[in-house]
Amino acid sequence: MYNKVILIGNLTRDPEVRYTPQGTPVTNFSLAVNRKYRAGDDMREEVSYFDIVVFGKQAETAGQYLNKGSSVLVDGRLQQRRWDDRETGQKRSKVEVVAEVLRFMPKRGSGGETFGERGSETYDTATVPEEITDDNVPF
Repeated sequence: MYNKVILIGNLTRDPEVRYTPQGTPVTNFSLAVNRKYRAGDDMREEVSYFDIVVFGKQAETAGQYLNKGSSVLVDGRLQQRRWDDRETGQKRSKVEVVAEVLRFMPKRGSGGETFGERGSETYDTATVPEEITDDNVPF
């Protein structure tokens, strides 16, 4: 079977960083993804919202450098979580995207130029810089 998702969008809220009891960083955020389409003579826009979860070193990096409005490419997989609601006793479920690779998209300046000469950077657990300095900030 094949389970692959690639999304580009903007964060709808600041990332929330937590840690598992074993100390693994986990970051959650919501991503808004726009789709433009033509309906007759009109151009319309549809917005979809996706919950994203990131683990490990890139979770810490996302929590440190992303904020509401940041553009990001998420490459990952779909995951369904199931649980029993303690208050109502009902079974609940949620589908979310588990990010395997995040790519921070360049920020736009007021004049339309892109900040940074290197463009966007890809961060996965193997490529996250050990130390973040002004020379290797991802945007």
